[in-house]
Amino acid sequence: MDQAAFSALLAGAWTTAWISAIAIAVGVPLGLALALLREARVPVVGHLIVLYVSLGRATPLVTLVLFIFLAAPLFGFPLDRYTAAVITLILNTAAFNAEVWRAAIRGFPREQVEAARAAGMTRPLYFRRIMLPQIWITSLPGLVNEMTFLIKASPAIAVIGIVDLTRVTNRIAAVTYEPLPPIIAAAVIYMVLISAFVRLQRRLDERAHRLTM
Repeated sequence: MDQAAFSALLAGAWTTAWISAIAIAVGVPLGLALALLREARVPVVGHLIVLYVSLGRATPLVTLVLFIFLAAPLFGFPLDRYTAAVITLILNTAAFNAEVWRAAIRGFPREQVEAARAAGMTRPLYFRRIMLPQIWITSLPGLVNEMTFLIKASPAIAVIGIVDLTRVTNRIAAVTYEPLPPIIAAAVIYMVLISAFVRLQRRLDERAHRLTM
């Protein structure tokens, strides 16, 4: 594999990385918001969130990205490929993250809620200072698992013409007739990307524990 092919792989890896990073940065807090709204037990809103989460978790990523890219112009919102890809990954990961956050919220000790109310704390203050740090620690392993899953599932966006790492790998293999070198290189790059998120989890976990001590 020559220098040009390796440079193309790095360019594809960059595309995978920045699209995934945006999706994660938006999808994690969006999942939290969905979980909080669902636990608020507002009848109509709760049912809509349950429907969204169920569809988001059950719909294959390839189907979702095709639907968003092709259907958006029909409703007057034409999207370029990259915007459609980012929106798809955000919607997908938010659905999964919502369930991770909801499990942490459901497992939060009720006595702490009662103690905060007895102390006269407002809901926003109580949530920011007491609840959020604890459910963050509880949710972090599941959220990071979802981040790694998102990176591994991201090649689905190539179906609308995104030149990501996997698509570049296929192109190099088709041109050189030597599929093994680019596949091995792509596997190593994916491992580096996923390892970076795992390392980030450890640092965030350590910081969260320090803040709650």
